[in-house]
Amino acid sequence: MFGVQRLTGCNLSLIRLCRKIPEKLGVDDNMLESQLEGLTLEQAISAKRLFYTDIEIMDNVKHRKGFEVCAPIALFFLDKDKQLIPIAIQLQQKKGPNNPVFLPTDPPGLWTLAKMWYNNADAAIHQSLTHLAFTHLIMEGVVLAIHRNISLSHPIFKLLAPHTLYLLAINARGLQFLISEGGWVDNTMNIGTTGMFDLIARGVKTWSFNVQGTFPAELKERGVDDPDVLPYYPFRDDALLYYNIIKDYVFNYVKIYYDSPEKLASDWEIQNWAEELARPREEGGIGILGMPLKDGKGCFHNLDELTIVLASIVYTCSVGHAASNFPQYEEYGFPAHYPAYMKGPVPTSKDILVTEEDILKVLPDRQITLDVMTVTKILSSKGTNSLGDFEVQYIFDPRAIPVVNKFRNDLKELDKIITERNKKRNPTYTYLEPVYVPNSISI
Repeated sequence: MFGVQRLTGCNLSLIRLCRKIPEKLGVDDNMLESQLEGLTLEQAISAKRLFYTDIEIMDNVKHRKGFEVCAPIALFFLDKDKQLIPIAIQLQQKKGPNNPVFLPTDPPGLWTLAKMWYNNADAAIHQSLTHLAFTHLIMEGVVLAIHRNISLSHPIFKLLAPHTLYLLAINARGLQFLISEGGWVDNTMNIGTTGMFDLIARGVKTWSFNVQGTFPAELKERGVDDPDVLPYYPFRDDALLYYNIIKDYVFNYVKIYYDSPEKLASDWEIQNWAEELARPREEGGIGILGMPLKDGKGCFHNLDELTIVLASIVYTCSVGHAASNFPQYEEYGFPAHYPAYMKGPVPTSKDILVTEEDILKVLPDRQITLDVMTVTKILSSKGTNSLGDFEVQYIFDPRAIPVVNKFRNDLKELDKIITERNKKRNPTYTYLEPVYVPNSISI
């Protein structure tokens, strides 16, 4: 189940193909001999059966007083049954005598505690970056730039409007009730709001539109784009279908209005929007990395560049947010499964006896558990219509109506494909069934 969490949980963009054992990870062949089905580490790497996660960004992160956090590295092995199995967890970045590698062969209580501390760090990344920063906040910047530069009558505004509906409102409410001082994050997570803002400040320095914001490129960068290498990764397989449908929809729409390169180059609203998206925040821009540039400024040179950026926005506001948001109650609702809140110290030795009672002591009390369950249940509720079923009809151009209708028909066919896939999956992955994927970030 711990391996499955990396592939079907709510933080699905950390797992990577291991091409080389990180020097800071203190593992060797003798330590893992019983876990690798007769292979050495080098043989497992050559066979593309070794994967890892590295939550380095948590190293020395700010956090609540009286609590601890870790910055773990975990190693996973694709076994003969094509299941992703955790084989090693190191809870801090620098290997040494006070930072042991925990193994499945350790006493069950100790191994369970190591997995829980790993998930505590994973949950901090999920809420701060995967969910909040990389969907809600980055898309808020996109929306602000849209309203500053693109008129309501512009065809690109009409394309994006259904997918930005309610975003500014839900972000304002989230900041007020969840991420405020003494609010939900401060009460239910080890990092608290101080740590969350610290992580966001770190994370936005590495997020770019052309890699993390472009789903196929993001998968390739992590080395998990090939189903033959990692067969069971339902998020990848379903989300890629969405991405391709969205990209096709966007391209067919924009080529109606830009039937020559000159029309795109001379559209000052769109070009000003691109310039503001790329302009550094210190200079009043949105500061998004990885935008197409001309003379150091954001600029769309052709339809392909425009299509990729627009498709990434629609994808992030619908599919990307759905994948990180709607599994929250299932993941967080039982605290031991995915604990954002843990008491006590991060283990620094394997010479400790960990009983079930010891594990219960590190978990939150009844009131905090209820707070976690209540809010994640609300967050896991869908707030707008399903993708393609727009709350407000912005597009009336007779040339564009067939493009919208094709988009909707493609999503209906996608529903059939995912339904059939889930009949054969164990476990199933329902969070990206079209009925559950909304148009916009509204919760």
